[in-house]
Amino acid sequence: MSIIRHICAVLLGCAVIVTTPLPSTAQVLRVLEGATSTTLRVPMNRAVVVESEALFAELSVANPQIADIATLSERTIYVLGRAPGRTTMTLLGVDGGLIANVEVQVIPDLAEFRERLREILPNEAIEVRSANDGIVLSGTVSSGQILDRALELAQRYAPDRVSNLMVVGGTQQVMLRVRFAEMSRTVRRNLSASFGAAVGDVQLGTGNAATAFPSTTISPGLDGRNGALGVTFGSGSAQFAILLEALESNGMVRTLAEPNLSALSGATASFNAGGEFAVPVQTEDGISVDFRPFGINLVFTPTVLSDEIINLNLSAEVSSIDINVPTVNDVPGLRTRTASTTVEMRDGESFVIAGLLQDDFRDSIGQVPWLGDIPVLGALFRSTNYQREQSELVIIVTAHLVSPTRGEALALPTDRVRIPTENELFLFGQTAGRPAAGSAAGDVAQQDFSGSYGYVME
Repeated sequence: MSIIRHICAVLLGCAVIVTTPLPSTAQVLRVLEGATSTTLRVPMNRAVVVESEALFAELSVANPQIADIATLSERTIYVLGRAPGRTTMTLLGVDGGLIANVEVQVIPDLAEFRERLREILPNEAIEVRSANDGIVLSGTVSSGQILDRALELAQRYAPDRVSNLMVVGGTQQVMLRVRFAEMSRTVRRNLSASFGAAVGDVQLGTGNAATAFPSTTISPGLDGRNGALGVTFGSGSAQFAILLEALESNGMVRTLAEPNLSALSGATASFNAGGEFAVPVQTEDGISVDFRPFGINLVFTPTVLSDEIINLNLSAEVSSIDINVPTVNDVPGLRTRTASTTVEMRDGESFVIAGLLQDDFRDSIGQVPWLGDIPVLGALFRSTNYQREQSELVIIVTAHLVSPTRGEALALPTDRVRIPTENELFLFGQTAGRPAAGSAAGDVAQQDFSGSYGYVME
């Protein structure tokens, strides 16, 4: 039984030794006797075992906040990295002489940082190196968002000591095509009847017929246009007049703009097509003039994310001078429609970011009291106005990932026109010459001028 007990005790002791973690999992540095300075690199929150060939009697560290030390034996030292930085560890012998000054450099734990990068960004080729007490990141990443994530993670291990040498691969330029389409329709109708009577010098009547004596002068109707029929009849000093006014006005407006604008990922681009009008502004020195823009205004910031996803922060504005608003000090009123949003899309996809349908309806009836309520004949004493306005605005956004091309591959609308020679102008009556066939400008010149103008991009 005693032999069995001894065997069990030995096995238990071995199990305890195996399961007990070693005090150091990093490198082992050997300090030679008489060496004046030796560099020791310790990962943060990890330990390094230092072995000395000579017995030391006293051990000290200059900054315990950076590195902590403990003695394991008369020749072995346990060094633990606490915070990134540099400090000095001094070893003194039994006789009080200097054995060595060890320069301790605590660096970020790059091994753990590399593991976290592989877990969070497994498909990115990011290289990690140490420089002094900081981290250097290099390599090519797929998008700017991945770059920001890698830098944010590196800041956890080396705050304010991260050097970025990474570059973003792939296409990082975005061309935005925005289509503004607006349809406006206006319908106005005016129907009124007036009656007038005159006996001698006494005249009575309603509406414009009251002034129809002794002539049949008719006042302008809707929008300054006339649409009236006047009839007068009578006998002797008794005269009667009937005035019928009927006018219908229909109008339609179509507005379309297609600005194209390119910008680098993360950069802001703006576009304005329109004009400016002067606005007087009161200042301390008097009255100055300020100019207010109107027209098509577009501001957007694209960000290319992973897997060719484009994040767009977009602000669009359509403004025009409103003739229906009275001017104040010669300053016109503006009719403005704005839209601001953030969307995500892939290359070539489109979004309808704004759609505005406006329908205004107004009608009014004016009549002579009591007489306008008479059935049938009451229409002669009433005036009816009807007005309806409808407008619809749609903004469609399309994003493309683009890259530069050679200038010879691009053609301008002016390439199709050449200044005519004197013979072409005077003898043949040609106001513009045609470029030579076979050239890029000549191919563009073959296009029919009766079609749409502008850029054609494939």
